[in-house]
Amino acid sequence: MSDPKTLRALVVDDEPLARQRIVDMLRREGDVDIVGEIDSGVEAVEAIRSLEPDVVFLDVQMPGKTGLDIVREIGVDDMPLTIFVTAYDTHALAAFDVAAVDYLVKPFDDERFEQALQRARRMIELKEVDGLRSRLLSVLQGERASDSAALSPALPRGAYMERIPVEMRGKVRVVPVQEIEFIVASGPYAELYSGDRKYVIRESMQNLEERLDPNVFIRTHRSVIVRIDLIETLHKGAGGDYEVQLKSGRRLRVSRSRLEALEKKLGLSG
Repeated sequence: MSDPKTLRALVVDDEPLARQRIVDMLRREGDVDIVGEIDSGVEAVEAIRSLEPDVVFLDVQMPGKTGLDIVREIGVDDMPLTIFVTAYDTHALAAFDVAAVDYLVKPFDDERFEQALQRARRMIELKEVDGLRSRLLSVLQGERASDSAALSPALPRGAYMERIPVEMRGKVRVVPVQEIEFIVASGPYAELYSGDRKYVIRESMQNLEERLDPNVFIRTHRSVIVRIDLIETLHKGAGGDYEVQLKSGRRLRVSRSRLEALEKKLGLSG
């Protein structure tokens, strides 16, 4: 890894204007060294191997080799932190939100770019690169994002999150996990609910599920995580759909694929 005060960045995009926009924004940063600008997937492979960047801004759709083609050829273990760039939001919301440190959907504004860059910095500082690589490997192997939690080793006792930082109007507020009642996905964001308050963070549900204590929280749906001790009732709808009702009266969705695990947690099955 390079000097922690300097982030080595590589930009890979076959669209000149898109590539130049990323380069221009990176040049505004005093602690970023742009080690290369690449316009094709084929050249990107060699550049990543030879230049050894800390982070690569990688276009998803390019002629010759796509972003994931590049990752496959480089190998997950040798891939730097990756911020995918895509014009297709559906791509980002599927695999890339699980595998990448972040993604940018074209056209993106300066604030959104800065969020992605700051997240990359935090990942390097917290040394969470290995966790991202394992999730990226799951994507490359064609596993569903919803299944990857079962394939990932459990965190050691005491390693689960106790506080979640939330950026609000230029300030960072720390929300104790014990105060969170449930979490709902909203596109690339997660909404944390605590009483009558809602906090919005840019984090995937998969990452949150992995970092929250499974004895305290359970994912009842791909877009819902619930605090177990707040569940009061399990409802079955006329159409075969299920919901949990919390002590507050709030109802949240339960997918059929997660029903059995939920029933075990609630002691409703053997």
